[in-house]
Amino acid sequence: MAIPAPHHPARPATPMPTSVAPVGGTPRRILVVEDERDLAEMLSYNLSRAGYQPTVAADGQRALQLAQANPPDCVILDLMLPGVPGLEVARVLRETPSTTSIPILMLTARAEEADELAGLAAGADDYVTKPFSVKVVLARVEALLRRAPVHAGAPGAAASGGGGTVTLGQVVADLDQHTITSAGDSVKLTLTEFKLLVALMGSPRRVLSRNELIAKVMGPGVIVTSRTIDVHIAAIRKKLGDPGNQIRTIRGVGYQMSAEPHAEEQAEA
Repeated sequence: MAIPAPHHPARPATPMPTSVAPVGGTPRRILVVEDERDLAEMLSYNLSRAGYQPTVAADGQRALQLAQANPPDCVILDLMLPGVPGLEVARVLRETPSTTSIPILMLTARAEEADELAGLAAGADDYVTKPFSVKVVLARVEALLRRAPVHAGAPGAAASGGGGTVTLGQVVADLDQHTITSAGDSVKLTLTEFKLLVALMGSPRRVLSRNELIAKVMGPGVIVTSRTIDVHIAAIRKKLGDPGNQIRTIRGVGYQMSAEPHAEEQAEA
């Protein structure tokens, strides 16, 4: 007599992203930092189904250990964690050379604007509030990875070529190495900050609206507030030092960057 196969509850079906691009046939590695077990398992399952290689950490300390031992291609980071909180995890990742350029997608049940701004200021590249659609999370991960350089420690990683450099005033962007120098000093920017700065440098003296910057940097279909762009620009200016005054705020419109500093921006800073 045949023994019936055990019944397993059906997992929620989530369409696979259309452009998951493993490097050299190796899936992109995603570190999921989430202390809610059911949510972590659901994210892990759907990431695997979409072609990624997920690893789960249930607390901030474990997340830092995993990220520093074997840097992932992207981190999905909960804000509320036992032990080391998500904001501190983001700050440490940004301050550690081996993880400073890894895209961070922050998840949290806190929907207030102040919490979003705190997450972005700590180094998150994008922000999704709970409850969320798995489709949205997968789309955001895909968008972050599409913009990110392949991590140097990733299997099959290779140096990209042909990007060259962009120079505007005292700011130099190396598009191959994804590095910035300001007045000769090296500057550490998050992935989103780097993309925003390069977008401004690539259109000198042209006023780019916040919506244009969102489209250029975040990609189509990504919904963020204009205030999010303002927070990133403020962080860029601070990190650039005096050359940050080359970025000018055009009130009610957006931002403009030129080779010369703007006196009014220096006064505001």
